[in-house]
Amino acid sequence: MPLPSTVRSSILKKLESDIIGIRIHGRGGQGGVVSSKILALAFHADGICPQTFPKYGVERRGAPAAAFVRLSKSHTLIPLRCEIYHPHHLIVLDETLLQLGDTLAGLLDRGWIVVNSIKQPSAFTDLKHKFKVATIDVTSIALRRKLGTELAPIVNSAILGAFAKIFQAPKIESLEKAICKMIPSKQLENAQAAREAYEQIQTGTIQ
Repeated sequence: MPLPSTVRSSILKKLESDIIGIRIHGRGGQGGVVSSKILALAFHADGICPQTFPKYGVERRGAPAAAFVRLSKSHTLIPLRCEIYHPHHLIVLDETLLQLGDTLAGLLDRGWIVVNSIKQPSAFTDLKHKFKVATIDVTSIALRRKLGTELAPIVNSAILGAFAKIFQAPKIESLEKAICKMIPSKQLENAQAAREAYEQIQTGTIQ
């Protein structure tokens, strides 16, 4: 017999008290699943125990998809093997996904939302009073580095650089090495995109 949702939520919150949860939202083809693997590898290089896995919806280009990264604050193995229902932070590769209820579901108060957008954080008036919002136009960065195509730029590496700056981890050097290991082509361009976003996120786009 399945547990009532309130009981399940209580158990999960207790188990997750030693864990930092990051949920990544993107669309098929943007590299969200790969970005979760890169982030986990970079954290592992910094001595933090990670866990990562994807969630697929309709498996087609452009359809919403999510990936999860758990980090153990005590550097021990993570016992949970389920979705992250109460993430501490979100990485959003496509601003339009914020219009979907599943994107913000369960995000803890004052959690960071790092979103790919040309807007300033102050534009997200419905979010800024409950969450912390950082914005950066990683689409433009990807296009300058010729990552993907004009119609479908690959923004995953760049937005990880922005997140690393906001979260103050993993080290940008660890992230660059993880990118070069996980990305099959244009490793240098992807690493440069991450570094560029890491540096640009300092320019007053933080609320």
